[in-house]
Formats: sequence, structure tokens, C-alpha cells
Amino acid sequence: MDLLAVLDEAVTALKAPLNEDDRAQGWTDTLRREVREEISVNRSVLRRHGTGMVRHLRPRFDEWMDQEGVQPGRLCNLVSDVHRSLMEARATA
Repeated sequence: MDLLAVLDEAVTALKAPLNEDDRAQGWTDTLRREVREEISVNRSVLRRHGTGMVRHLRPRFDEWMDQEGVQPGRLCNLVSDVHRSLMEARATA
């Protein structure tokens, strides 16, 4: 899956209301919105200026999830995929 598709998928998933499992894993509506906005900004930069701009992005999603105490689960896995995809793209840019 290409980088923009991963970001699109994450933004779409994070627009949906949290379910019971998400909340049990430590997600709040505020955290969901903040993470969605950060991913959306990254996506916009890459769309407007090209994927070569990925080398200027500083993904911090894994650190963010750890600091917030988010447990593994659906959204955490999705955000980790975004982080990993951005880091892989940076390594090849």
C-alpha cells in the first residue's frame, strides 16, 4: 500500500467515533482528534509538495502513543502503521 493510501486509511478510521474497545485501550476523543489532525497535516504536505517532502516530516506517533498510555489494539496498530510507513519512506527519500 502506498504512503498516501496508508495516511488516507488512518484519517478515515480516526474520523469515526471511538468504540468501547478503543476507550478501554486508552483512547479519548481529544487524543483521537489530535492524532487525526497530525496525520492529516502530514498527508496534506505530501499531497501538495510531493512525497519527497517526507524527509522533512518528524513522525512521533509511537512516542505519542507510549506517553498517552495507549494499549495495543485497532487504532494503535493503525497509527503504528502510519509511523512505520513514514519512517520507511524517509529512509528511502
